[in-house]
Amino acid sequence: MAGTERLENVNPHIFAKAGERLASPTDWDDGVYDPFDSREIFDLIRNIRDPEHPLTLEELNVVEESQCEVSDVENFVMVHFTPTIPHCSMASLIGLSIRLKLLHALPARFKVDVRISPGTHASEHAINKQLNDKERVAAALENSHLLEVINKCLNPR
Repeated sequence: MAGTERLENVNPHIFAKAGERLASPTDWDDGVYDPFDSREIFDLIRNIRDPEHPLTLEELNVVEESQCEVSDVENFVMVHFTPTIPHCSMASLIGLSIRLKLLHALPARFKVDVRISPGTHASEHAINKQLNDKERVAAALENSHLLEVINKCLNPR
């Protein structure tokens, strides 16, 4: 972040991280059918970095396992996220980061829907429309500066 910009949420509340998922012997057995579940989706997005703070979306309680829904049979994933403040200017960027991470990590058969949790942002409807419009997402990802910021959120090192 440049020195001239100021944080909207200077002192965010930091939440405890969930424990790591315990692996079972069948997790590595290709002969066992293992459908995607909400914990697996959460594990994919929990370590995305916030664009303003050196914290993960999980630590800021922006994403939670309970806000991740998946239907392996219907090839559908829905993620709701909760911005830290109702006027968060980074909500679109956070949503794009979540969408891009899931599109890269999940099989192409999945339809991914990313939305702001109802009632948690002043521009909820406009941002939800933007995040789930393929043409708008593609256009946003053509912006090299925006893509650089998203990549820093996805790969902080």
